[in-house]
Amino acid sequence: MIADVLSEAADRMDKAVEAAKEDFSSVRTGRANPALFQKIMVSYYGTPTPLSQLASLNVPEARTVMVAPFDKSALRDIEQAIRDMPNLGANPTNDGNTIRVTLPELTEDRRKEYVKIVRAKGEDAKVSLRNIRRKAKDDIDALKGEVGDDDRARGEKELEALTKAHVDQIDDALKRKEAELLEV
Repeated sequence: MIADVLSEAADRMDKAVEAAKEDFSSVRTGRANPALFQKIMVSYYGTPTPLSQLASLNVPEARTVMVAPFDKSALRDIEQAIRDMPNLGANPTNDGNTIRVTLPELTEDRRKEYVKIVRAKGEDAKVSLRNIRRKAKDDIDALKGEVGDDDRARGEKELEALTKAHVDQIDDALKRKEAELLEV
């Protein structure tokens, strides 16, 4: 029973760590990366649709992303969604077939601002891990009459070790992203 609770908590924590890494990849560095455009939603015939379902993304140069829509009628909507994206600072150009997005050079102040954003995302991920831990601990405590005190204590220790391992994974990813952001 405790093993089931720990297994479920581990699965949820793994998903939280993956979500944090995806969030980190959506923060822009000095290089162009299609992951920057993952969360862009385009109004396509009145329905919010992820950009990745409407166009292919290529990186022909270090700071340029080419967006080639599958449906040319969505070109203007895609361009507007990219223009409206916060924290990108790019002005897309439309040649009638594709959209070219050239990312500006990052200033030192902008890099530091991005580091703050990444740290906030990292803290949010840690909060979600703590919430998962709290729920799992409550589930273990609810088994009070069914399992012994020693088993519950052992389960709580395993839960703490599991939480610490996942927090360390987030910290490592955060350090890598900070180094990437501060790299000139």
